[in-house]
Amino acid sequence: MTRKQNGMDNRIAKVGSVDVAKLAGVSRSAVSRTFTEGAYVSAETRQKVLRAAEMLGYRPNILARSLTTNRTHILGIITTDLINPFYALLLQECIERIQDKGLAAFVLRAAETDNDELISRLLSYQVDGVILANTKLASRTALDLANSGKPVVTINRYVDLDEITSVTCDNEEAGAQVADHLIAIGRKRIAFIAGDPDTSSSRDRERGFKQRLAEHGLKVQRESIGFYTHDGGAAAARMLLSPGTKPDAIFAANDLMGFAALDVAKLEFGLRVPDDIAIIGFDNAMAADWPAYRLSSVDQNIPRMVDVAIEEILSRLSGERSRTRHFRIATNLVARESTGATKMKD
Repeated sequence: MTRKQNGMDNRIAKVGSVDVAKLAGVSRSAVSRTFTEGAYVSAETRQKVLRAAEMLGYRPNILARSLTTNRTHILGIITTDLINPFYALLLQECIERIQDKGLAAFVLRAAETDNDELISRLLSYQVDGVILANTKLASRTALDLANSGKPVVTINRYVDLDEITSVTCDNEEAGAQVADHLIAIGRKRIAFIAGDPDTSSSRDRERGFKQRLAEHGLKVQRESIGFYTHDGGAAAARMLLSPGTKPDAIFAANDLMGFAALDVAKLEFGLRVPDDIAIIGFDNAMAADWPAYRLSSVDQNIPRMVDVAIEEILSRLSGERSRTRHFRIATNLVARESTGATKMKD
């Protein structure tokens, strides 16, 4: 690279709104309004400014603008678990939807306790709002964030605080749908693998499942806790399939435990799925459709949950305040071979 070329690069890098205004023949405030969401500027002026900006290689300094607008256009995301593929997909969807809105995502991974330093670090970046995705953070942590004046939304978990908005799938109704499905295929000796008893998602799925079974005169034959992990699900499945009257169906409260139950049933107990035992999970992870599993599962509709969460934050930032504190998103049960569905041919 020549010295002249390097000098040209430096000159372009220092292009400011004054240069754009001069080239476009408009005021500096017109340039500012052009790049400010919601600000009024005529179509003719906007076209002049955008054309001049493109010619000069100008990019607005969002951080500098935040000093006058009190908006950084950054949303913080706090997450704890990226091992479960469902949570990885949830995080990916959050980032993509935030970027689609012309915003930026700032992601931090939290521990399950003692996150004072992490919260302080997050707030030091002056994020406009915070999404708590799949965390088991204490209600106090969520309240501390809300008390900072930032809109806070939890996804896939709710907390009973007026200051916090929660977005989850309708876990109780989904649990009832699973019960209906297993009853419809003739299963009566039904077992359940719970997730983490400290999470609202596991409690609600279990409640809806058991209530619907009771409406049909049935109850869970055996149950265990798998803590939403593959190893935990495998241990739970071994207990459920131990000597005694074996269940003819297992509902695992997430897909990781469902995959483990399938592996244990087939490889350790020699059972045929679904002839000897039907197995259904929850989350509709990508692997649920793999030939090795073909696991029936409940789809939580991640895109819709994320959309609602982001729109809630943006509405709060614009001065609106929803009366709804807990949004429940409808689910869809996807039946596959693990509960007797025939694979669709391409």
